[in-house]
Amino acid sequence: MSIDSNVSAAPAAEENFAAMLDESLSRTGGFDGRVVKGRVLTIEGDYAIIDVGLKAEGRVALKEFGTAGQPAEIKAGDLVDVYVERMEDKNGEAMLSRDKAKREEAWGLLETSFKDNARVTGVIFGRVKGGFTVDLGGAVAFLPGSQVDIRPVRDITPLIGTPQPFQILKMDRSRGNIVVSRRAVLEETRAEQRSELVASLKEGQVLQGVVKNITDYGAFVDLGGVDGLLHVTDIAWRRINHPSEALQIGQQVTVQVIRFNPETQRISLGMKQLEADPWEGVAAKYPVGTKFKGRVTNITDYGAFVELEPGIEGLVHVSEMSWTKKNIHPGKIVSTSQEVEVMVLDVDSQKRRISLGLKQCLANPWEAFKDKYVAGTGLEGEVRNITEFGLFVGLPGDIDGMVHLSDLDWNKSGEEAIKGYKKGDHVKVKVLDVDIEKERISLGIKQLQSDPFQSAVAGLEKGRIVTCTVTTVLDNGIEVAVSEGVTGFIRKADLSRERSEQRPDRFAVGEKVDAKITQLDKGSRRIGLSIKAKEVEEDKEAMAQFGSSDSGASLGDILGAALKSKQEKNGDKSDS
Repeated sequence: MSIDSNVSAAPAAEENFAAMLDESLSRTGGFDGRVVKGRVLTIEGDYAIIDVGLKAEGRVALKEFGTAGQPAEIKAGDLVDVYVERMEDKNGEAMLSRDKAKREEAWGLLETSFKDNARVTGVIFGRVKGGFTVDLGGAVAFLPGSQVDIRPVRDITPLIGTPQPFQILKMDRSRGNIVVSRRAVLEETRAEQRSELVASLKEGQVLQGVVKNITDYGAFVDLGGVDGLLHVTDIAWRRINHPSEALQIGQQVTVQVIRFNPETQRISLGMKQLEADPWEGVAAKYPVGTKFKGRVTNITDYGAFVELEPGIEGLVHVSEMSWTKKNIHPGKIVSTSQEVEVMVLDVDSQKRRISLGLKQCLANPWEAFKDKYVAGTGLEGEVRNITEFGLFVGLPGDIDGMVHLSDLDWNKSGEEAIKGYKKGDHVKVKVLDVDIEKERISLGIKQLQSDPFQSAVAGLEKGRIVTCTVTTVLDNGIEVAVSEGVTGFIRKADLSRERSEQRPDRFAVGEKVDAKITQLDKGSRRIGLSIKAKEVEEDKEAMAQFGSSDSGASLGDILGAALKSKQEKNGDKSDS
């Protein structure tokens, strides 16, 4: 055996080394396949020459003395454990291995830790298919990718080369397999942190967290062992349609505990609560009747939301969007992100609602129409719609007016007159009335001509007896033609002074009858007549001419004389 002359050892050290070697040999019964103590004689290049008390020294690569990712720290004279693979190779050297020695030592310690379910310390030093390699003090273990962290880790670089705790999931010494988990250690730590956090948690508390997951309705924030829900409506005072507009996974956030249920351990978080509430003093800031500019943030079937400032939104109801466009989707009037001018119609600070109007910032076409076209003005328009109660006619200003059935024709009924019109016809009309509040314009077609009824009844007056022609016999009376274009009605009770003669069926169409005008309403174009009233009047005249209260004459005598007198007058007329 040759020893480097630069290396010297004290006799006591030599004796100690010899003693350790003897002890090792006595335990193992031989060198091959055993771990023994050796002394570093010298360093030659990338190898350490080691004496283990055999006939020949052995050499071990320096890299086997370094930890993962770290250079070897070894010098001549150091005592080290090595594994004897063979006492002598073909070159006459002992085949030694520091790695196998460390592995043997490590396996013993790891088996103890695995049995006691204790954590071990290791260093991630390489990447393999499906995971990573970990140095556990000489033994190499496999770390699956799913066991690196609680959440998926995109970049593991910061973890490589750094000692960290691991949990052994399984190990097989015969096959040399060890599987470890870093995630199990983190979960155990999180459970401890969770218990501590939950015990001290209270509403109103401000915490730091990390966005763990994002959904349509909010974001889950990791508070350090326990998750809380940050609802989309509690992220900011302004409208946020989706949490991803304001947050991203992995983002550090400051949140406040809004609600905490100790039984279910559900935690509701808020971010906007840490900022000033923009709704404070909103009524004074946005008085009713004032105009502001805002941005359309959302469109629904019933209206559009307009943001006046971050956190302050108002609703423009569909009925307040346009003066003329009714029953139309708001999306056809405004678009998202469009800047619009609106008027404040109402403010409810308690309900945090502002009602806005879009059409109020534009000229009211009904007012403009009334200023330009007074009642009695003649216009021409297109029939836009025909309904059961009249015609809708298009007018200047993109508004419609209505011709009621009763205003179509003087002589025809509305149902009959409307049959003469169709959609798209151009008709002449006269403005009858404009109601700005109700947004209604009343039009007339028959008013373009004079009322024939007025000229026909010019010579008629209430109380006059006229000769009529029966036109219709009804159950409750008869209709008669008083003159051309003028009709009247005699009720059943007015057909005779005698009850037995008050039967409409005793009259025939075309028959001439004399009746007294009892009602003449030129406004409603109605004439009421009575045969009974005529007969009563004739009786009174006969009494006045042919009898008195003290003459003693009977009613029959009086009527007989009156009839005779009338016949004589009629006879004289015929003779002449």
